[in-house]
Amino acid sequence: MIQEFRDFIAKGNVMDMAVGIIVGAAFTAIVTSLVGDIINPIIALFTGGVDFSGWFYALDGGTYASLDSAKEAGAPVFAIGSFIMAIINFLIIAFVVFMLVKMVNRVKSMAEKPDEVAPEVSTGPSELDVLLEIRDSLRK
Repeated sequence: MIQEFRDFIAKGNVMDMAVGIIVGAAFTAIVTSLVGDIINPIIALFTGGVDFSGWFYALDGGTYASLDSAKEAGAPVFAIGSFIMAIINFLIIAFVVFMLVKMVNRVKSMAEKPDEVAPEVSTGPSELDVLLEIRDSLRK
């Protein structure tokens, strides 16, 4: 069983997957920053200065200054803004992955496409053909 586990871990696909997960985690941090630091302020600009990442509804009926203060008070909350931010993160990541897969597929199809062979251009009889023709003429 240990040998099978070693063989499984040593396969290239497992290592590729591990690298993909690590890069994906780093990419998720970049997308989270993009949404939180760039997209949310732009949306807040169009919604009259409202930062939707702080939108929440306290289920206990209380009013709290922020989502953090509601959570610190132990109030159950619907964090609507956090959910919207997660959806935006997902859409951005899904779009980038789609574009990445599309690019990889294009590169693969270009690599698998056989090289087009240029058609042979007839330049006339070869030297050998001319010599054979001369020989045949001399025989006659």
